[in-house]
Amino acid sequence: MYQNFIRKILFFAFLFICVNETVFGQDFSFPKSATEDPVQWAPSVAKENDSIYVISLIGTIEKDWHLYSQYSPEGGSQPAIFNYDNQNNSFLLLGNTEESQTYSEYSDVFNVTEIFFKDSVTFKQVVKIKDKGLSEISFSIDYQVCKEVCIPNIVRFTVDLETGKEVTAQAATINNSDQEKTTALILDLKAKDRLGSLINKEATEGVNGWGKIFLLGMLGGFIALLTPCVFPMIPLTVSFFTKSSDNKRKGIANALWYGFFIVLIYVLLSLPFHLFNSLDAQILNTIATNIWLNLLFFVIFIFFAGSFFGFYELNLPASWSNKIDASASRIGGVVGVFFMALTLALVSFSCTGPILGGLLGSTTLAGGDVATNLTVGMFGFGLALALPFALFALFPGLLSGLPKSGGWMITVKVFLGFLELGLAFKFLSNADLVGHWGILKREIFLGIWLLLSIGLAAYLLGVFDKVKKPIHWSRFPWIVGSIVFGSFLLLGIFKKQDLAWLSGFPPPSFYSVYAQETDCPLGLNCYKDFETGWRVAQEENKPILLDFTGWACVNCRRMEENVWSDPTVFSLINEEFVLISLYVDDRKTLPLSDQFMFTYPSGRQKPIETIGQKWGTFQTVNFNAASQPYYVLLSPSLEVLAPAIQYTDIPTYKQWLLDALNQ
Repeated sequence: MYQNFIRKILFFAFLFICVNETVFGQDFSFPKSATEDPVQWAPSVAKENDSIYVISLIGTIEKDWHLYSQYSPEGGSQPAIFNYDNQNNSFLLLGNTEESQTYSEYSDVFNVTEIFFKDSVTFKQVVKIKDKGLSEISFSIDYQVCKEVCIPNIVRFTVDLETGKEVTAQAATINNSDQEKTTALILDLKAKDRLGSLINKEATEGVNGWGKIFLLGMLGGFIALLTPCVFPMIPLTVSFFTKSSDNKRKGIANALWYGFFIVLIYVLLSLPFHLFNSLDAQILNTIATNIWLNLLFFVIFIFFAGSFFGFYELNLPASWSNKIDASASRIGGVVGVFFMALTLALVSFSCTGPILGGLLGSTTLAGGDVATNLTVGMFGFGLALALPFALFALFPGLLSGLPKSGGWMITVKVFLGFLELGLAFKFLSNADLVGHWGILKREIFLGIWLLLSIGLAAYLLGVFDKVKKPIHWSRFPWIVGSIVFGSFLLLGIFKKQDLAWLSGFPPPSFYSVYAQETDCPLGLNCYKDFETGWRVAQEENKPILLDFTGWACVNCRRMEENVWSDPTVFSLINEEFVLISLYVDDRKTLPLSDQFMFTYPSGRQKPIETIGQKWGTFQTVNFNAASQPYYVLLSPSLEVLAPAIQYTDIPTYKQWLLDALNQ
């Protein structure tokens, strides 16, 4: 049971960090494959008699993809679900929907035997017509299709009872109102060729640059070295290589190979993330801002913190490391050294796993190409872990100066436990923001981090020690750091500090327990509906600053609190532009009268039921982008005034606004 639980944690951690790329400022444009369904559908209907019809739906599934059955067990992947319009009023379903041949396979991730189709699938449903005037039946299938990644989708069909064929995409629209709303969502942009993309070099390489991501990875690796799982291994492993080899040169060579394989293993861990680059960005956005998934990760990081506090050990199954260790002893040579490095990665997981989780989250927050960020970060992490083994193998005499293992390593683990708790509340904050619960307002969030800072300082001062001992001098810089950090948080709670250097982590300043004149960033006047803002722009004859943002978007907060807060930029936005902020991750349900089925030019349909779905689709169809923040400048007549811009610095953003005004 414990083994399966760990596997599930790792799977969801992997999924969440991958999909967060669109929320945290990833530049993303749709590749062709992202908008095409791996399943091609062909619906039809056959008449049995005057009242009995058989609806058939045949799906051709692309090679290596598979689609889950209606009867995929609970707790596994999403099953196929059929929904019929006017069921019970105009017709009745007779029996269950029949399926063609299925396949089954046990899933280690979900601990169930999943049922699925590959290559092709046929569904059949018998219906009895009650309304003799009924000429067509509309239905949809909600399903999930998977390869290395999984794509959920909803496809809608309308079949003609007389001809037995599918009605054309135009006729399949639910009603005229849906078609009108679809048309209204697509803007008639002028000078669209100007749109382009104005992204500086720093943004394309990640907001903080690959160099900083690499250093962040190395920092994580050096911290991992100081934990009880890794530090004692250094002298033992180096001594093994230098003493068990035939000669000193071979021992050094093996130690260097050992270090190289450590780096390689951690780099290889990042490669699967590159497979996610072809996913539909709106699907990624939907998953990444999922309230329940954020809550799950809140629990996971609390669980990680508990392991660092010593309440329990977080270990991978011992059988894995035992088998790999046995392979290293049996094989020998360079290949054996590789298995030794893999053994280290497994046995040290209880300490490195939570650090890697934080590292992956941090590199994702940096924006840019998330997969490359992760590879760079993992390279830095592996290099930091490998350096001591290579260094001490080359200079064995330095081992005598290595600090002895002891209680200080427990202090390092507890310190990391407090950091994990802080990160856990970031995930809870995401869920609160997207769900509009109003539970974790900015000041409450800062208050929790303040308590964690106080708790860390108290621990380092020995307040929780059963046996009082003198405080080692090395603790004092960290005690001072905790107190200073907590002091800034306290000033932020009482609005004495803006905490711009923390932007993106606490909730935005307008999400506050204090009464606010506006719920827009920095107290600006903004509109959260495009039609309303557009009308104001026409009345005042002002250009539009269109801001595609998100409640859980870290880079959006950084732009608002670090760039928009500049006096000149603030003045320009406030006085010269009509600001329209559209939240693409808003899960609030639209009024029933505003919900509709959006029809793409290809005929594919998508239900628009939430505010986020509406503005996410609006961004996609008009600007062929799905990243946040994403800024567009339009004239009142919808003329594009300048290339779109994303995360950038104050001078670039200021000049961008001024150039648009000159248009």
